[in-house]
Amino acid sequence: MSAEAPTPSPALPRPRARVVKSNRAQIIIFSILTLLLTAATVWSGRVWVRNSETLVFAVGPANGPEAKFAAKLATVLKNNSSRLRLKIAPNPDNAKALAQFDRRDANLAILRTDAKVPSRARAIAILEHDVVLVLSPGGKKIKSLSDLKKKKIAVLGDGENSVNFVRTALEIPDSPEAAQRVQLAPPNTAFDKLFASGFAAVVAIEHTSKIMKDKTYEQFAKRGGGFTLNAIDSAKALARKYPAISEETVSTGMLSSSPAIPDDDVDTIGLEWLLVAQSRMSTTTAAELARIVYENKTELVLDDGFASKIEPAVTDKDAFIIAHPGAAEYINDDTKSFMDRYSDMMYLGAAALSVIGSIFAAIYTKITRVAPEKASELAIRILDIGERMEHAKTIDQLDELQDELETILRHAVIGLRDGTISSDGLDTFKLGYEFVRDEIALRRDHLKRHPPPPDDNVVVVKAASA
Repeated sequence: MSAEAPTPSPALPRPRARVVKSNRAQIIIFSILTLLLTAATVWSGRVWVRNSETLVFAVGPANGPEAKFAAKLATVLKNNSSRLRLKIAPNPDNAKALAQFDRRDANLAILRTDAKVPSRARAIAILEHDVVLVLSPGGKKIKSLSDLKKKKIAVLGDGENSVNFVRTALEIPDSPEAAQRVQLAPPNTAFDKLFASGFAAVVAIEHTSKIMKDKTYEQFAKRGGGFTLNAIDSAKALARKYPAISEETVSTGMLSSSPAIPDDDVDTIGLEWLLVAQSRMSTTTAAELARIVYENKTELVLDDGFASKIEPAVTDKDAFIIAHPGAAEYINDDTKSFMDRYSDMMYLGAAALSVIGSIFAAIYTKITRVAPEKASELAIRILDIGERMEHAKTIDQLDELQDELETILRHAVIGLRDGTISSDGLDTFKLGYEFVRDEIALRRDHLKRHPPPPDDNVVVVKAASA
């Protein structure tokens, strides 16, 4: 007698594994590349818009007002994140600085209008006014300009330039006798000492800002004797005759508030300090420089008051020094905005970027996106269930196939809703689903009518013949 092992029910074939195309690595790589491309584009745009430009600023000695103003301007440009930068080029005196400017070795300079003006100089701004103060001792008034010419004059000002200016304004010929009558006084010499030494008049050329801030004249007025401020009666005629000269007014109490000197407005002449640029400087650069100067006046004032009242350059065509076109645009509010200057280029660039961006987006999408699964591919999986149904011997196996079929159906409905499954082959899918569903139902009825034999261990005994 022998026993045979029971024959197990045939197992259903495993469903075919679904092939999933994973491109996460590609997505990460292209995301990183996109970020890098964006950063490069922003950086390139910033460099293009704000490309730095270095301007050489020719100045006099380091302790002079020109060098100090240039240092202030360099700081203001840096603090305002301007694309402009300054390289300060010092010289022994301002005359040599203007010579450097005239040789085109510098882009900027500061000059007083009585200096030798380079032909290519164009005004950016008026930084300061110098006024001519004609002083006489005590109550001795000087009646007229012709009366002043006859007197011995001490000049307080900026070296021999100031002496030459006084001689030119008074029309005193350059002769040994004139040199004796118009002399340069040592700096910071007290007025009373000059009057006591035989000078009948002192001509002081002072920064307006310094006069407003300094109390020297008020202190001298309170001392014994005091002084008289004399008007220049022909100031208007001199300004017309010499374009470098400007008409100025010494307002009431400007030199001294107590006692009030002058006690009424006094007409006089003066000079201007100008910030000038090369005529070949671009309009955009000059306009930006003018904007920075005019919008940051308080930050450009020197400790002694120089440049405390910065004014726009004269934009008239007959001005002594013509305003730079860029400065004139800003002063007259004709400065073109960034959009005005580059709108056409931006529109063309936007159109080009749109085309390039569309191509890039198409390539990017083609490579990185997960293509939606077709409904016809799900139909193949349904037919696979139909094939495995033939091997189902029990109701439980049919239930497993039924669950798998319903899972595919739910997957199809959700995928069609969110776009992960396309409707391509949807009719095939529906036909296959209905066919397999009905076949499972028929198979279930058959198994109910004809249940399989019990799956118990059967012992077969064979009789052996003796």
